[in-house]
Amino acid sequence: MNRDLQEMPKFSDRWSFLYFEKGRIDQDGMSIAYHWLEKKVQIPIESLAVLMLGPGTTVTHEAVKKISESRCHLMWVGERGVRFYAQGQAGSYSSRHLMQQVSCWANEAERMRVIRQMYQFRFSEALETNATLDQLRGFEGSRVRKIYKELSQIHGIDWQRRNYDQSQWSASDPANRALSAANSCMYGICHAALVTAGFSPAIGFIHSGKQLSFVYDIADLYKMEIAVPIAFMAAASGEKNVESLARQLMRDKFRELKIMKQIIPDVMRLFYGDSGAREDDEISEGIDVAVNY
Repeated sequence: MNRDLQEMPKFSDRWSFLYFEKGRIDQDGMSIAYHWLEKKVQIPIESLAVLMLGPGTTVTHEAVKKISESRCHLMWVGERGVRFYAQGQAGSYSSRHLMQQVSCWANEAERMRVIRQMYQFRFSEALETNATLDQLRGFEGSRVRKIYKELSQIHGIDWQRRNYDQSQWSASDPANRALSAANSCMYGICHAALVTAGFSPAIGFIHSGKQLSFVYDIADLYKMEIAVPIAFMAAASGEKNVESLARQLMRDKFRELKIMKQIIPDVMRLFYGDSGAREDDEISEGIDVAVNY
């Protein structure tokens, strides 16, 4: 029986996320359920904002129909949301955040304000008020090189520079391979956060011209504090497969920091100030995990 959309729970009334892996999701009566071995877990789909499917998860056609009817956002992700692969979305969601993002991007003064705010996010000292974008990029470049040098000395790694070739991946040194793996995890979790909150991954402010330009912008806010230290730690471990170790360490760090709770309010703050971060706090309450090992 069709119901009026007003009867459906508001997005703000819904649980934020539910994550499953290594099981099957299918229709169960008027709702859906998660099956793993002999266990069955009912999924309160009409009270859910985002359903994240991790490795080893299958979902039936009928279950997807129920998810769509409930206006739940469906995502296929890596283990514990470390990577973002694809999304499925149905229903009528507000485009307010996307419109605000476009409005800020299209206005030169507002665009520069957002850019300055993103750079200021990374620096402990105040930025010069008249600094140009090229100067800000120069400041950031010096900061990045300094962090690379410090971490290479701490971990005893012979670091030259950031350098890798995807066509000759194995020719890269362990630190560069670990950095690429850790950064890809950072991109994945930021991509998932932006899509969940209703922003466009493509409309970047510092980066441009790519479908993930804004993902790169937001990932850069956290790379130096999360991805880069983990990459150098993995490279110094002596582990042969540093890429795998880096991804595992990133997964654990995301869980420890509850990173989704940080990303979405930070993005809201860029466009709305502190009031925007508080207003949409319910989106970023974290990931409720129902996972079996």
